[in-house]
Amino acid sequence: MKKSHIPSYLDRKWFMPLLTVAVLSVILLAMLTLGQSKISSAAEFSYERPSFLALDRSFGSGNDRLGLPKLPRLAYLLSGTSGDGPRLRRLLQAVYHPRNYYLLHLDLEASDAERLELAKFVKSENVIREFRNVMVVGKANLVTYKGPTMIACTLHAIALLLKRAKDWDWFINLSASDYPLVAQDDLLHIFSYLPKDLNFLEHASDIGWKENQRARPIIIDPGLYHAKKSGVFWAKEKRSIPASFKLFTGSAGVVLTKSFLEFCVWGWDNLPRTLLMYYTNYLSSPEGYFHTVACNHKDYQNTTVNHDLRYTKWDNPPKEHPMNLTREHFNDMLQSGAPFAHRFAKDDPVLKKIDEEILRRSDGQFTPGGWCVGSSVLGKDPCVFYGNPNAVKPTVKSKRLEKLIVKLLDLENFRSKQCK
Repeated sequence: MKKSHIPSYLDRKWFMPLLTVAVLSVILLAMLTLGQSKISSAAEFSYERPSFLALDRSFGSGNDRLGLPKLPRLAYLLSGTSGDGPRLRRLLQAVYHPRNYYLLHLDLEASDAERLELAKFVKSENVIREFRNVMVVGKANLVTYKGPTMIACTLHAIALLLKRAKDWDWFINLSASDYPLVAQDDLLHIFSYLPKDLNFLEHASDIGWKENQRARPIIIDPGLYHAKKSGVFWAKEKRSIPASFKLFTGSAGVVLTKSFLEFCVWGWDNLPRTLLMYYTNYLSSPEGYFHTVACNHKDYQNTTVNHDLRYTKWDNPPKEHPMNLTREHFNDMLQSGAPFAHRFAKDDPVLKKIDEEILRRSDGQFTPGGWCVGSSVLGKDPCVFYGNPNAVKPTVKSKRLEKLIVKLLDLENFRSKQCK
C-alpha cells in the first residue's frame, strides 16, 4: 500500500494539536460505547426492539446430574462493509446457535438500505425471533482500513454485548470473509471443558519488521474526525519504542474472555486506557492492542493461549493479505483442527463444500444441531422446528478441535509460548 504523507499545510505547528484531537477522539469514541451509543434496536427498522433472552432454561440442573460440565455461551461480532450483507447472512446461519449472542455490523461504507435489508432478514427468521439473540447495529461506525477506528469499532461491539447480554463467556470476532470449520454443537461441547479464563490470541514480542513499519511510524486516522472514509495520514516524524510497557503483535482474530474484556472496557486499572491512547496512532491496531494489554498485566499474562483458532494460509514471503482459501486447501483446513478459517472470496465453491461435508447445512438454512428437531427429508430445514436450546449433540468431527486444544494446552507447549 502506497504511503500518503501528511499534506504540507500540516506543519509541526499544527501536527501536535491535530494529534491531540485524534487521541481524544478515539478515547471519547470508546467511552461512548458505555453510554449513549445508538443500536439498531430493530425499532429503527419498524419492528420490535430486540433484546437478549437469558437461555437458562433447563441445561444447568439436568447437566449437573449427568456429571458433565456446564455449556458456555459465545458472543460473536460479525462485521462487514458495503456489499457484505449476503455474506453476513450466510455467516450468521453457519454459526448460529440459540445459546449464543450475535452482533452484526455493516460499516458506514454500506448503505442504510443494506442495513435495513440485514435487519429485515433477522426479523424474518422465526428461530431468531423466538430466541431474540441477534442484534444489528443501526448507527454504523466508520472503519478505516488499518486505522484505529477498527479497534474502536470492536470495543463498541464488546461494550454493547456487555450491556445487553450479561451471561456469555467468550467473545469471537469474525469478518464477512471468515467461515466456520466446525458446527456450534461441536464448538460448545469442546469449550465446555476449558477453563473460563483462557484467552486465545496469537502473539509475540519479537515484532521484527513491524518495529519500523508499525511501531515507530505515527499515523492519523481521518475516520476519527471525518464522516467520510479515506486512507490514513503518515507523519514525517518517528517515535521511539515504548519503555513503560512491552509491545506484542499478532493476528487481529481473537477469542477473548468476558472477564478480560470487562477489564479492557471498564478499565479499573489505567493500562487499557494508556494503551488505547498509544494505539490511536499505530497502524493496524487490532493486531496489537488486546495482545499488549493481556501480556503487560499480571492478572492476564498467564491466561493467554498463543493461537487465534483460525486457519490462515500465507504466501511465501507473506504479502499484505493472506491467501484466499480454495478447494485445494480443504484437507489442510480440516487437519488443522481450527474452528474457523480466514479468508474466503465471496461465494467461493469451497464454502459449499464446507457446508455439505462439515456443517451438514443446505443453502439458506441454519447449521443443524441438537436443538433442531425437524426433518431434513427432501431438503427441508430441520431447524424450522426447534426444541431445547441447550440440547447439544457433538459429532465425531469435534475430535479435530479437541486434538488442537490438547496440543495447545500441553504443559510444555502452553507456558513456553505465553507472552514471550
